[in-house]
Amino acid sequence: MHSFAPEIMLITILSLVILSDTLAERLKIPSVFLLLTGSYLVYTYFKAAVPIDLSEHFDTLILFCIPLIFMGDALHLHFSDIKKHGWSIFYLAVVAVALSIAAGASLSYFGVFEGLTLGAYVSLFAINMATDAVSVQSVLSRFKGIGHDIKVLIEGESLGNDATAVIAFFFIGLPWMMSGHIDAGHAATEALRVFVVSMGMGLALGYGFYMLMKLFSDRRGELFAFIIEGYAAYLLGEHYHASGILTLITAIIATKAWIDMDLEALEEKEGKKRKSFFRKLRASSVVATTKERLEYIYEMAKEFGYIAAVLIFFALAEMVDVKMLWQYRNEILIMFLVTTLIRALSMAKFAYFGKRVGSIKPVGTEGWFILTFSGMKGALSIILVHMIPADFAYKAMFEAVTTGVVVLSIFVYGTVLWSYFTFFKKEKEPKLFAS
Repeated sequence: MHSFAPEIMLITILSLVILSDTLAERLKIPSVFLLLTGSYLVYTYFKAAVPIDLSEHFDTLILFCIPLIFMGDALHLHFSDIKKHGWSIFYLAVVAVALSIAAGASLSYFGVFEGLTLGAYVSLFAINMATDAVSVQSVLSRFKGIGHDIKVLIEGESLGNDATAVIAFFFIGLPWMMSGHIDAGHAATEALRVFVVSMGMGLALGYGFYMLMKLFSDRRGELFAFIIEGYAAYLLGEHYHASGILTLITAIIATKAWIDMDLEALEEKEGKKRKSFFRKLRASSVVATTKERLEYIYEMAKEFGYIAAVLIFFALAEMVDVKMLWQYRNEILIMFLVTTLIRALSMAKFAYFGKRVGSIKPVGTEGWFILTFSGMKGALSIILVHMIPADFAYKAMFEAVTTGVVVLSIFVYGTVLWSYFTFFKKEKEPKLFAS
């Protein structure tokens, strides 16, 4: 007899997305609250609606979801914003994450989590410092009054932060945790190799798809080209033992940046007349797409991201064990409070100390507040904790802590931002960046 499991699964996912969006609009709350709650309730109490064993096919699920989760955010970054805030995004995505993981790992000297080695601390904090692009977008899209510059920083961080956390986890934390020792020089060299190789492959692939997209001019073809590029970049990165996520992000951002440059050049009065070497190399007179088609592509990519998020939330529901969450309640609360404090301190660079570095502009107290509470965790944290080998003695604790932190970050951070923008921020948003 034929199995209708895929059809039922698709109906369930799309129904959850539609219902969550509808209720969120009526209740004026972020849809991710309802998506997460609905996914758990359906998976727990209506098993017939999710007829596929997600735990058995988790690796396949990851491969399917990762490109869709990151693609929408990568497409939304404009080249002009990257030029303007490049150093700020680099600080958020690389420096702040590395310092945060180091600060968290330093707690090993106080024995905060009993029995864990220093390598285990590095892994645990790498997992729980990774932000979630879909959750962040779902929450922030509900609020009016957030300045464009702050949104750029948040979007840039949610992409780069994840790539840094993945490299720290797979190439430093996980080997250190499983073997009990690490060669610091080798680990640093390996992390640098992964970063360079991933960026190089992403740029090459991004340029190839950018030129390919000049051969056709319909929005559906361009959307599918971006999707193919995302999956191809991720597979290429993983195949060559680099970072598939960093390769994917680099490729999509590179393609989009070259498209943005072409569109900006065509808007200039003399844009078609000036021919630099790089414009000739890009064949900039032939545009890959238009602004209108790009907007369509971004909106569709965002919807695919929501579908992928529901699948990941189903996987999270599979991991939720109320007894385990209660057993590790103290560890969950400690990890949540510590990661929140570390994030607040790392974001203080933008609020109070940015003037000392000209390329990193201060955003004031309000900007610091928004950046701090936009650090929702989600899909990537769930994926990383699942990658820990089953024979690791503390895997159950890692899963319980990560699950608890993901849920708390979405609901607590989201509620804090929702309350601020709903009840306290009545006036028009002032410019957050100091001139």
